[in-house]
Amino acid sequence: MKLAYSPASPYVRKIMVLLQETAQLDAVELVEGSGSPLAPNLETVQKNPIGKIPALERPDGATLYDSRVICAFLDDRAGGKLYPSGPRRWETLTLEATGDGIMDAALLMTYEGRLRPEELRMEAFVDAQWNKVTQACSALNTRWMSHLAGPLDMGQVAVACALGYVNFRHGHRNWRSGHDGLATWYETFSERTSMKDTRPPEG
Repeated sequence: MKLAYSPASPYVRKIMVLLQETAQLDAVELVEGSGSPLAPNLETVQKNPIGKIPALERPDGATLYDSRVICAFLDDRAGGKLYPSGPRRWETLTLEATGDGIMDAALLMTYEGRLRPEELRMEAFVDAQWNKVTQACSALNTRWMSHLAGPLDMGQVAVACALGYVNFRHGHRNWRSGHDGLATWYETFSERTSMKDTRPPEG
């Protein structure tokens, strides 16, 4: 299998953490596929018509895209290790969606600063996205700590990768403020080998 990826993408990082946690790293070849909304990677567009990474090219089936689809497929391939069954499954999926929502908002903030001409940038738009990040952090800190402290699952991975991306691109905004429990959990979770090995490059 071939994975169109970028080492800075939090969505790709989810997959890389899953691959490591489920001992599947050797099953996937990494292929640089990054672009931007204004200049998508043409090879990635051939795999995913939306032009986004990650995209997983399989030798025996259609190319899969969207990180949640790819994670579910790879976890199923490994025997269902990170998506539990029963009531906890729906919590895990909701937690993963929360992590992805943080990524979505933080990425829009990044694009606003990097792609839009300075004279056209909307601080109100950036602030609105940041509000989504802090609202999600507040919900995680007050409602989800018992789940985050439980057995490893994909919800935890998604949240950790999301917070890692916020640190990476918007660390000066300090998402930790007022979210002490979440911050402590994140620091501990970040010490997992899979998280250390998938840290985004500096710069």
